[in-house]
Amino acid sequence: MPTTAGRTEGRALDPTQQVGGITASQPTRTLTAACLNHALHDGYTDLIYVMLPVWQAEFGLGYVALALVRSLYVGALAGLQMPAAVLARALGTRSVLVLGTVLSAGGYALAGASGGLIGLCTALALAGAGSSTQHPLASAVIARAYGRGARGPLGTYNFAGDLGKAALPPLAGLLLTAADWRSVLCLVAGLGLVVAIGVAGLLPREPGARDAMKARAQASPRGDGAVPHRAGFGLLVAIGMLDNAARPAFLIYLPFLLVEKGAALSTVGIAFALVAVGGALGKAAFGRLGERFGVTRSVILTEAGTAAAILVVIVLPLGPALVVLPGLGLMLNGTSSVLYGTVPDLAPGGRVERAFAIFYTCTLGGSAVAAPLLYGPLGDAVGPSWAAAAAAATALAVVPLMLALAPRLAAPRPA
Repeated sequence: MPTTAGRTEGRALDPTQQVGGITASQPTRTLTAACLNHALHDGYTDLIYVMLPVWQAEFGLGYVALALVRSLYVGALAGLQMPAAVLARALGTRSVLVLGTVLSAGGYALAGASGGLIGLCTALALAGAGSSTQHPLASAVIARAYGRGARGPLGTYNFAGDLGKAALPPLAGLLLTAADWRSVLCLVAGLGLVVAIGVAGLLPREPGARDAMKARAQASPRGDGAVPHRAGFGLLVAIGMLDNAARPAFLIYLPFLLVEKGAALSTVGIAFALVAVGGALGKAAFGRLGERFGVTRSVILTEAGTAAAILVVIVLPLGPALVVLPGLGLMLNGTSSVLYGTVPDLAPGGRVERAFAIFYTCTLGGSAVAAPLLYGPLGDAVGPSWAAAAAAATALAVVPLMLALAPRLAAPRPA
């Protein structure tokens, strides 16, 4: 009916309606499955940071090698997101999400069973390939389930990822005090299989291609037919790449900074939980603050705050440094929340789904490349403290790009 889109805008659909083949009785299940999956995969990603000191001691690795080990996971995660979307069109989103989660769990199981560095690297690449499925596909399935009311549920989905970051790394750090790292990774793999079963049971089947196209049109936040500037989107991607490079550039060295201050591995896990809790608050807070105070002010605030907090953590002793970490996490993730909300405004040709795929691929890919090629050698050359300071400088480099982007940003949409 011609009035359907108007009645559904800003909320879930009427129980008798469908978006992309998903009835209104299914959105809650869809969101629950996506959040559960996101929490697992983001927890898997940050788990690597806790394992880095263990692998350094086990295999005698330098910082360049450690950065490369992490980049095998993140590189596979970033580089295979667009192929995962293509595969989903052939096999269905639910099937690819479940298979991706099983592959990630299998990668961690293989890492736990590996007898050497080559086996570990292969396993992490497989785990990263499995995790490549969840960002673009879960976002798309939420958009289909909620239509134009998807902005809030997508925020909940992003928040769930930080809950995984806050839970899984400290759990692994605690388990490492009682078991060897290989056993811990096998337990983590078992958790992934449980989540895969849950996703398979909760997530609806993939709709047909025609329904999916209709859903994308209904889910698009732009209804005026405007075509944003490609130059603006390019600047936004560059800002996202710098922001995403600064985050792992610091987090790679955080466990070593804490160990130098006298922290045990269990304390390192707690430290990452503190960062993740602050990051979750940052995503929740700055998404709204970006709308209220503007993208430019919010991004400059978060990047300057990130740089300042990194420098404070470097110089403080262990106890006070731990106190600062939630605030650091808030600033680290606050920027990403603002940037994600700006992607639809600057999507070339109004193609929001493709713009998100490009944005995720470039920002995560830049992170995977920068860590081993830039910050890894720097850590070997000057030590973790100065390498972490370089991460602070990277965050500050966003400020001039943000000032260049500001004139290209459209006026804020009415609330």
